[in-house]
Amino acid sequence: MTGRVESDRANRLLTWLWRRYSLAQLFAATCFLVIVAGSVVIGLWVSIKIESSVTQNTAVTTALYMNSLVAPEIQELSEQSQLSPQSIAILTHLHRDTPLGEGIISFKIWAPGGRIVYSSNQSLIGRQFPESDELKRAWQGEVTSELSELNSEENALERKLNTPMIELYSPVRAHGSNRIIAVAEFYKDAQELESQLFEAKVSSWVIVYGVTFIMFVLLYGIVRRGSQTISAQRSQLETKIQQLSLLLEQNQFLNDRVRRASYRTTEINERVLRQFSADLHDGPAQAVGFALLRIDALLADKLSETSINSSGEAIREALTDALQEMRNLSAGFALPELEHLCMSEVVERVVKAHQRRTRSCVQVELAELPNLLSMPTKIAVYRLLQESLNNTYEHASGINQGVRVWMEGEILNVEVTDAGPGFEHLPPQVSNERLGVLGMRERIESLGGHFSIDSALGKGTRISAELPINAEGEDHAA
Repeated sequence: MTGRVESDRANRLLTWLWRRYSLAQLFAATCFLVIVAGSVVIGLWVSIKIESSVTQNTAVTTALYMNSLVAPEIQELSEQSQLSPQSIAILTHLHRDTPLGEGIISFKIWAPGGRIVYSSNQSLIGRQFPESDELKRAWQGEVTSELSELNSEENALERKLNTPMIELYSPVRAHGSNRIIAVAEFYKDAQELESQLFEAKVSSWVIVYGVTFIMFVLLYGIVRRGSQTISAQRSQLETKIQQLSLLLEQNQFLNDRVRRASYRTTEINERVLRQFSADLHDGPAQAVGFALLRIDALLADKLSETSINSSGEAIREALTDALQEMRNLSAGFALPELEHLCMSEVVERVVKAHQRRTRSCVQVELAELPNLLSMPTKIAVYRLLQESLNNTYEHASGINQGVRVWMEGEILNVEVTDAGPGFEHLPPQVSNERLGVLGMRERIESLGGHFSIDSALGKGTRISAELPINAEGEDHAA
């Protein structure tokens, strides 16, 4: 439901934009957003590539230069784990007193396991630190570089200088082989490099946005001319469409009136026939059927005069009820006497009428029920109880008949049970239900309720109905 609402809002917004702005204006706005977004992405990608390329080229050049001077002085690491004092003195001399040290702020020589065998910061020699990802890659033979943040423990000296630096790692191989005996780490002053990177980025951004602007102007000029033609044609079409829409609406209105009238006539006739059939079966037919059962009992058995009088009285009452029901049906297919009764009184009336006709006992359990219910609901409950109790008496001999009516939220629940022999009940779609059951089901489901029968051989029968009372206003409106 939420997705549909959002879709309707989006459609209304697009319609409003289409009517308020021309095609050229909409294209200009959309194209501007797309091109600007694309330019930002391209510019960022170019900047990253420039920075990566410049940094890497600087790293490779510096590493080759440094290795050409440093590597020969640390070849002894191929045979031992420490540098001799003479080698340390030569490395210090190379860093401080030769052109090698120009631009190189500091450097370290790493042995396997994260141990420093030489550092321009003499206090770090011999100490061991966790290996960084760049150091691990260098041990695998890769020259790496990055603009360092100097946040490692061994960078305490470099951090104090508060200047941008490029951190380079270069593997050092044993003379005449590819075996890596150490890794040289250099820190190069990056102030000049950052200036070059900034100029390169500015140039790339200027080129990207310049080309983008030219593309935008050319595309807008092409679309604007077509938009003017389309706008003129659209205005003419809208005028014609409005005229046609008025004619279509009038025709649709007349067609709908004819179709609704025909549909209502057919539906009303069908409802009247079904309702009359159900009421005739549920009311007078039940009473006449009961009277016939009692007559059959009189003809089959030799009864005492008292029993004959009792049965005759019951037959008379059943036929009287049937006559009254037929009169009520003739008066309007309803039960006028139920109109001013609450639901509890409706239940008590149908139960008492059943007990009077059958001389059987029905256990009634009523919870607190609403007083104001629609007439269709009252009739549905009345007929449901009448048909269900008649069935329990006919098929279950009235053994442990029970009626229970209660509320769950806005659902009215009605339940009729017996302890008779039961039967094997099939779903309505695969069974041929009797007219009485069909009538009960149709009454309940026509009011938006749910009807069910639960029965099994030797386990009795339960007839249940659930009626939503919050839908009764619609019943009245219908």
